[in-house]
Amino acid sequence: MRSRLRPRVPRRDADGGPRVLLVCGRLDPEHDGVGDYVARLAAGLRSRGAAVRILHVGAPSGTAGARRVGRVWGPTALLRAAGASRGADVVHVQFAPSMYRFRPWIGALPLATRGRAVVTTLHEYGWWRWERLLPAAVWERLESARIADRETALLVPGSRAVVTTNAGHGSVLQERFAGGPLRTTIPIGANVEVDAELDRADARDRVRTELGIPAAATVVAFFGFVHPVKGLRYLAEALAQLSAEGREVHAIAIGGVESLALPGAEATAFEAELRGQIAAAGAAERLHLTGFAAPREVSRLLAAADAGVLPFTHGVTPKSGSLLTLLAHGLPTVVTAGEGTAPDLVDGDRVVVVDRVRDGAALAAGIRRVIDRPELAAEIAARGRAWSEEHDWSVIADRHLELYERVA
Repeated sequence: MRSRLRPRVPRRDADGGPRVLLVCGRLDPEHDGVGDYVARLAAGLRSRGAAVRILHVGAPSGTAGARRVGRVWGPTALLRAAGASRGADVVHVQFAPSMYRFRPWIGALPLATRGRAVVTTLHEYGWWRWERLLPAAVWERLESARIADRETALLVPGSRAVVTTNAGHGSVLQERFAGGPLRTTIPIGANVEVDAELDRADARDRVRTELGIPAAATVVAFFGFVHPVKGLRYLAEALAQLSAEGREVHAIAIGGVESLALPGAEATAFEAELRGQIAAAGAAERLHLTGFAAPREVSRLLAAADAGVLPFTHGVTPKSGSLLTLLAHGLPTVVTAGEGTAPDLVDGDRVVVVDRVRDGAALAAGIRRVIDRPELAAEIAARGRAWSEEHDWSVIADRHLELYERVA
């Protein structure tokens, strides 16, 4: 579904689109979900005539149009960003505290770029504050007066518009800054597109052969970074319980362990711990960890699955690119309930919702519903796929351009 409103942005460059400066922390799309979002948004905007540059810190990035402004976000990176903003119509900051190593310097960008149209997208919001010496009551007064924000310093109150990716973050923003910057919700899209050239029947047979999965087995797929909060140990427990019932159910966990949030030695230690937990549950032969996979390989592995599963320990929300990827591939998906899940994720509508987290038995019950009720599985798969199409990256790019026109 495409937006009917075409953005009418004044001609500002040779292609007729706005000049957009995307600002983020570290830019590593293969190891960070927000980095992947930035790369996809930039590509979508360029396809519609916008001139897009990306500023980031850390290691050099191979992403098109990316420029490194320092090792970390500090005074030097801030000044360089301010200089780069002089040629932009819109300065669009992508905010998640971990991207900036939980430091407040990015919060001063509206001051450094004084006069520029600053837009902020909140990828994470509502759970921390950078300055813990001030009591919550003081922060509430500062926010109600639109002076400062406990999480982003001057970033939210200094922005002309703030984008949230889900209703939960939007509610927190509304509570803190009623009457503040222009607020809008623009959802994220899938991390991996469906490979239209794939033969699903062939993928099903080949993947089962490669992983040693019986041809008649039911296969559920997990996709995303394999982190402690993703709940794979509970998926192992669910598989063991289903096996004890005489059901041949296997799971493919598609995704790497190492990421910006879990680097190097931490990733190695966690993977060893997880494999130990899987073995202790009796699911070592049933839970297959693939490690990092390129997009086409991800699509091939998902094409071989019968259902999707996301057993996140804090629950799944609509801002999950992993969820949208599973739904886009037509998989009836089982998710754990989390704060902010409703109203987009209602049990039996687009997904099957398990109402308890960190509970292998509850997860097994959700998977059992998908296996035993093929009509339900088909219905939620169809509705889930249709919903994922509303999160198409072309629609997301259009909505951003419309927003840029309003603020610039």
